[in-house]
Amino acid sequence: MNIVVNVITGIVALLHAYFLILEMFLWEKPAGRKSFRTTAEFAAQSKTLAANQGLYNGFLSAGLVWGIFAGDAVKIFFLSCVIVAGIFGAFTVGKKIFYIQALPALIGLVILLVA
Repeated sequence: MNIVVNVITGIVALLHAYFLILEMFLWEKPAGRKSFRTTAEFAAQSKTLAANQGLYNGFLSAGLVWGIFAGDAVKIFFLSCVIVAGIFGAFTVGKKIFYIQALPALIGLVILLVA
């Protein structure tokens, strides 16, 4: 079961690494604007905020990778952080964030706690 949890944790880490790339490096590019449905003007005005948000996603990704090697307590902490961030995003931005961000982490955390 530990392998399943580590795979799910790795997937969540990869998602957050992708979010980092979108927010820090592609925010003003067509791929970033399409992902977040923003205009060129809004992207230009908000690029520093997006980069900051991307950096936080990078920290989540790094913590999740660390958890794969460090053990269950670290995985529990970082998966929980992702879940809280995803729930907050779902309430403040859009429900889609719950399914993309929080649900995979929630699945991993439930499997980890049940096992």
